[in-house]
Formats: sequence, C-alpha cells, structure tokens
Amino acid sequence: MKLFVDYLNKIKFHILLMLFPTILTGIIFLLYQLPLEPVLYIAVLWLLTGFGAYAVGFHNYRKKIHNLQMITAAPDISLSRLEVPSDEADALQQEIMHSLNHMRMDAETAKQKTLEEMTDYYTMWAHQIKTPIFALRLLLQENPSENKDALAELFKIEQYVEMVLGYLRTEDMSSDLKLSRCNLDTIIRRQIHKYAGIFVSKKLSLTYKGISESVLTDEKWLGFVIGQILSNALKYTRAGGIHIYLKDVNGSHQNSDNLSDTVISSTSTATDTATSITLIIEDTGIGIREEDLPRIFEKGYTGVNGRENNRATGIGLYLSQKIMNRLGHHIYITSEEGTGTKVFLEFSRKDLMMY
Repeated sequence: MKLFVDYLNKIKFHILLMLFPTILTGIIFLLYQLPLEPVLYIAVLWLLTGFGAYAVGFHNYRKKIHNLQMITAAPDISLSRLEVPSDEADALQQEIMHSLNHMRMDAETAKQKTLEEMTDYYTMWAHQIKTPIFALRLLLQENPSENKDALAELFKIEQYVEMVLGYLRTEDMSSDLKLSRCNLDTIIRRQIHKYAGIFVSKKLSLTYKGISESVLTDEKWLGFVIGQILSNALKYTRAGGIHIYLKDVNGSHQNSDNLSDTVISSTSTATDTATSITLIIEDTGIGIREEDLPRIFEKGYTGVNGRENNRATGIGLYLSQKIMNRLGHHIYITSEEGTGTKVFLEFSRKDLMMY
C-alpha cells in the first residue's frame, strides 16, 4: 500500500494534467448545452487509457523498487539484474550504481588485504615471542623452588600469547578446521595436565573420571575452549576445587570420585539414547553476578567480579562461544555468586552418527 501511495505522489502532476482536459471539455459542453453522451464517451475512453498507462507505470515502478531492494539487502548480487534503462535518467542512475558498486568492492578488497596483513604480522609476532618465553622457562626451571612465582607469571604470559593466537585464527577458521571423531577424555586430560601446576600451587582439588565418549569436533579448537574454561575456573576459585563430569539423560551427573591432583583412569559412558552429550565443568569459585550473566559472552566484557579482581580480559568466553558455534556445538553457563559456576559444553550425537 505504501508503495502505491508513493507512486501516486510521484505522478500526481501527470494525473492532474490528464484530468484537466477532461474537466475542461465537460465544462465547454455544458456551457454550449451540447449533448453529454459524446463528452462522457470521450472522458471514459480518455480516463481508461490514462489509468491503463499508469497501471503499466506502477508495475514497472514496483519491479524497479523490488530490484533495488534486493541489491540493497544483498550487495553482492550482480547489477546485471537491473532492467535495460528506459531513458537517459535511468541510464545515469545505473551508471552511478555501477560506480558505487566498484568502489564498494575495491574498499572491501583493500580492507580484507589489510586485515590479512595485520593477522599475518601478529601471528608471526606471537610465534616469535614464544622462543624467548621458552628460553626463559628453561632458565627458571633450573631452580624451580626459588623461581616459583616467576614461573607462575610466565605461565600467564604464555596463556595470553595463546589467546592472541586463538583470537587471530578465529577470524578465518574455515581453513584451520579439521573435524574428526575425537575422544573427549584425551582432550580433557591434555588440558588438565597443562594446568596441573596451578592446581597444586593453589591447593585446589580436581574431581574427574575419564570418560569414553567421542564427539565430532576439531581436537585443537575444542582443547582451546576447555583450556579457557579451566583457566577461568582456576583464576576465580580460591578454595574447594573443580569438578568435570558428563550430564546423563536424567540431568544428574556422572563421575563423582574426588581427585586431589591426579586423574583416575576409570571410565564412564553416557546413556546411548541421549540426543546430545553434555560436558560440565563446575567450580567452587566466586561466581558471576546475576546482572552480568547475560553479557558474559560479549567481546571485552569483564563483569563486576572481573574488574574488581583485575583478572579478566573479556576475550576468553567470547572466543569460546565463537569457536563452539563454528564447530556446531553449544556452550552455556549458570552461576551463583559466592557459590560457583557451571559451564556446559553440548555436543550433538546426530553429527557423530552421520560422520
């Protein structure tokens, strides 16, 4: 309806020009008291011809607006979809659109090239800085008891470098994804081993049993996500510990044996009838405030507890959600301030069956 009103507003002057001679002819016939039948016949014929022409004009107008809307909604659509210009004004308009489209494509190409160059530079920087970090670690490990605090800080630097690499790589994961059937236990154990020193230094317990479930995923990227979650849990847990387990079909958890600093090799399996596999990483940390929960996956958002403790970067959970989405998995979090946090990683069994 709005389109029709816009069209009428556009041609209102033409409508007036069409009605004027009809009205003028009728007035002349009335003044001279001529028969009305001829004038009515001419008026109806004139009006029908005019309305027919306006109907065709409205059809063309609507078609042109539809094409422009498609191009606006999807700029990558070829401008060749536009009709052949009917006059010089249309030809000039299409020429301007083609020029703007070329400018847009050139700008996007330049932006992509700049982004790729920047990504390559920072990736090279992150890889190169690993060498002096590794050398420094070897020097500090010559006397680990005296260099305990320095080693802990060096580990944090290593984590930040890994986060930088992860952030850069997630900009274009398509070429870096290698989906395969992966054993969850292997991925989890590798990350636990990575953070074993922090468990010991903070005297935190670990509750975990090995699990025999497999998922269709990228082992490296899922390991990165689990590592980020463990890092956050360790960062905000002062006492108690961390519990890693599978949620079964009834919503309860499996794997409840308490481990202080090692991983028990026994296994457990979720019920086969479940449509998904859900891994839960639970901590007894300071928790997340209720008002912060809806925004925890936003890039750069740290929340009140993160800012007060000056520990958060606001990148870890953002990257974790981004990676999980790209892998076709789901991540969600529940938390109670002062009690702890639960992170749920959900994997579809259907994807695994189709692979």
